[in-house]
Amino acid sequence: MKGSFLGEFEEVVLLAVCVLKGELAYANEIRKEVEKHTARTINLSAIHSALYRMERKGFLDSQLAEASPRRGGKRKRYFEVSKKGFDALCEVKRIRESFWKLVPVSQVKGGTL
Repeated sequence: MKGSFLGEFEEVVLLAVCVLKGELAYANEIRKEVEKHTARTINLSAIHSALYRMERKGFLDSQLAEASPRRGGKRKRYFEVSKKGFDALCEVKRIRESFWKLVPVSQVKGGTL
């Protein structure tokens, strides 16, 4: 069923929204959280694209906050993970864990499990 799986980047963004929850879960803070955990530089437009794509899929809900003078009258859009989004994260975790249980430790060179 198309649209029900998460890509790697979507998964990380969705996890960042879970971690931030509430009034901190807006695009720029989500970007910072993703960068902190992945040690990668992320373009803000990539975050926006992922957020809106996941909102269309039903994985996220959003709402606009009041405009503030500090932002020049612009409103922030806050995101939260929907039940469908949380269920998708749980399924990804289950799939990853089922694979990791099958990886023989002797096969891993230089890494640790």
